[in-house]
Amino acid sequence: MTSTGSPEPAYDAGTGHRAQEALSVGQVAQRGGVTVSALHFYERQGLINSTRTSGNQRRYERSVLRRVAVIRAAQRAGIPLSLVASVFGELPEHGVPTQADWQRLSEHWQAELDARIAALQKLRGSLGGCIGCGCLSLAECGFVNPDDEVAGQGPGARAFDGAL
Repeated sequence: MTSTGSPEPAYDAGTGHRAQEALSVGQVAQRGGVTVSALHFYERQGLINSTRTSGNQRRYERSVLRRVAVIRAAQRAGIPLSLVASVFGELPEHGVPTQADWQRLSEHWQAELDARIAALQKLRGSLGGCIGCGCLSLAECGFVNPDDEVAGQGPGARAFDGAL
């Protein structure tokens, strides 16, 4: 019993967490707006962590919901998961990161987002010129690829690599 006379919260023997705080993979998927397979993928990438019950079922701390929200926002902004993982490596592994932790995380992404915005603006402006010029060849285009400079960067579509 607690000091208020209510019963102690039940603990999950497999995780050591209070049962009411540990979330199943299905609960996290539903509340986080992602699929179960996405959660498994995020876990394999080291972005989130779970523990296992005695029945080998995944259980997540409630704080994982914040990480899932940040991962989804980063993906929508086009931030690579590898960058998300490197920044998450600076956050506490368990528990809820502080406001200062999240502020530091956002500062890491500022330069990445600024570069993406600039690249998208360049791409937006360049596409209009390319569509209207009639050359139909990025290899010969004097606007996007003067003197075939992009060929020196290797095979494949390189004109806008790094731009997105």
